[in-house]
Amino acid sequence: MRALITGASSGIGRALAFEAARAGYELILSARRSAELADLAEEIRRTSGVKVHCLTADLSNSAEVRGLADRVKALGPLDVLINNAGFGLYNEFKDSELDPLLNMLQLNVSALTALCKLLLPDLIQRRGKIMNVASTAAFQPGPYMAAYYASKSYVLNFSEAIAEELAPLGVTVTALCPGPTRSEFQERAAMRKSALVANRTLPSSEAVAAYGFKAMQRGQRVAIHGSLNWLMAQSIRFTPRALVLKLVKFLSRPSP
Repeated sequence: MRALITGASSGIGRALAFEAARAGYELILSARRSAELADLAEEIRRTSGVKVHCLTADLSNSAEVRGLADRVKALGPLDVLINNAGFGLYNEFKDSELDPLLNMLQLNVSALTALCKLLLPDLIQRRGKIMNVASTAAFQPGPYMAAYYASKSYVLNFSEAIAEELAPLGVTVTALCPGPTRSEFQERAAMRKSALVANRTLPSSEAVAAYGFKAMQRGQRVAIHGSLNWLMAQSIRFTPRALVLKLVKFLSRPSP
């Protein structure tokens, strides 16, 4: 069995690589940072004994997305696709720079969609599994991270839709929806001052990955990590949208 994990060099992606190795998958790990990827591969080979391939790629570049898919196909049939690569940006939309926003949407939305499409024939043939890493941000609009929240809403809705389409073909699709998690995400998103994460004890990447991997293995379509996160995601369905926006804005505000 063979699994591709994108964004594997750190955080949830790195933890997912260890989960897949423990399950006996031959790994194809992809990320932008070749040194971190090589170190991870060596550690997994040493501790798990599974075969690991490292494919460096910047998936915010559309040409590299197609190139990655071609390299993955050359390694043989694929059983599992885990689209974990992604990042966020924390700022008011009016103050955000355009190019980073577009790069984020390319990575969070376009690259994920393209890899699902390009690698789907193998996954259908092997009755495989897809995990797309979304977020609890997917369930509502998000002031201060407007485009990021919107991108994760796309991931959730896209994943559920293709899960329904692919079910008769034996392919399962899981949208993993973690809340704020201890990882490099907050640093890259410049979220250190957000009330969502400031002075909070966050779950580890390892805990989120273990939960998500088990959900994928059993074919669960939407996997929300944490009982409080699950409750909040459900409550949004019954809360007036204007109130949800005010609440998310308050919770996401820059911390004094």
